Amino acid sequence: MYDLLKGLRVVEGSAFVAGPTCGLYLAQMGAEVIRFDNIGGGPDFRRWPLAENGRSLYWEGLNKAKKSVALDLTRPEGREIAQRLAAAPGQDGGLFVTNFPAEGFLSYEALRKLRDDLICVRVMGWADGSQGMDYTINSALGLPLMTGPVGDERPVNHVLAAWDLLTGAYAAFSLVSALLDRMRTGRGREIRCPLSDVGAATMANLGFVAETMQAGHQRPRLGNELFGAFGRDFTTRDGEKLMLLCITPKQWSKAQEALGITADVAALEAELGVSFAVDEGLRFTHRDRLYPLFEKAFAGKTAAEITPALDAGGVTWGAYQPLEAALDDPRLYKDNPLFEPVTHPSGLTYPAPGAMGTIPQDERRAVTPAPRLGQHTDEVLAEVLGLSSGEIARLHDAGVVAGSS
Repeated sequence: MYDLLKGLRVVEGSAFVAGPTCGLYLAQMGAEVIRFDNIGGGPDFRRWPLAENGRSLYWEGLNKAKKSVALDLTRPEGREIAQRLAAAPGQDGGLFVTNFPAEGFLSYEALRKLRDDLICVRVMGWADGSQGMDYTINSALGLPLMTGPVGDERPVNHVLAAWDLLTGAYAAFSLVSALLDRMRTGRGREIRCPLSDVGAATMANLGFVAETMQAGHQRPRLGNELFGAFGRDFTTRDGEKLMLLCITPKQWSKAQEALGITADVAALEAELGVSFAVDEGLRFTHRDRLYPLFEKAFAGKTAAEITPALDAGGVTWGAYQPLEAALDDPRLYKDNPLFEPVTHPSGLTYPAPGAMGTIPQDERRAVTPAPRLGQHTDEVLAEVLGLSSGEIARLHDAGVVAGSS
């Protein structure tokens, strides 16, 4: 947690991953992020994984450091409050993150009538407004047909919601960019961030599109091989599986030294009339000749014998390990200052991260857990909308708003 965005007020009306991720990143950089949900919770309030008491670990993970307001969004008065929160006055307000439809009570045109300089970042599935989520966008881009073992035609969906996460980060970047422009010009705007466009653009940025157009077909499956360079998993004598990457000439030469195969590789180069050191693409082209040399070297030594030599040479490698083992890895969780133990709304105490970027010049603030649903309803209605205690009580009595239970 840092204070770079301290003083900004961002209102979030969203669910699932991309929108809440955007709000989370802004909150971890110091913005006051106010999330509104339906009374009883929105569609992501009980998503798995769950604590034993039924509380969503997913929800409390994505909503750390936010404030929570519970509204009855099925009723006109509840929807009006949501609109007023999104467009509430103040130089550092009027910042709204949502994945509600582009048309409807949270449309930009409806909100702009309440505040002309409103900045609205709208996460979408497809750019035309049709439904789309990470898995369906990913399948449309062809990636599940590039992922998985060689020779297996079944689509393989990876478990990380990459397009959701990338869209959430891009949405946060877009909001801050629009805010900087509003500070200079006074102009508000809506920014639409569809997962489909983020995915399609990223595939183009990485060369997948041009490669496919040139070849007439998409990239084939390669299993764990690194496309266009030398990288693959290898098994040591004691059964450890290590991922080895040799990108630079130095990594390539030092890996050979560590494995004791420099002479073998040189003999293969002489046979083929190539130099693997000058062109990483050649290592990929001739990988079927190189892999047996590396497989034999790995199989002849234990991981404890190989890895110190790889480290000494500055070679990039990684051990395959389950998450339960990663929890004891000091570089990832155990001794990582990014994490601190926090007691969450589920009642569980476990390590929670603050801002993923580290600012050496600034001191990290304590990680703030997610709120209880509706925990800040009264506070926000009073401080942001200026409602009196009597007006707030009437809304409670009418079932338009709710506090935490």
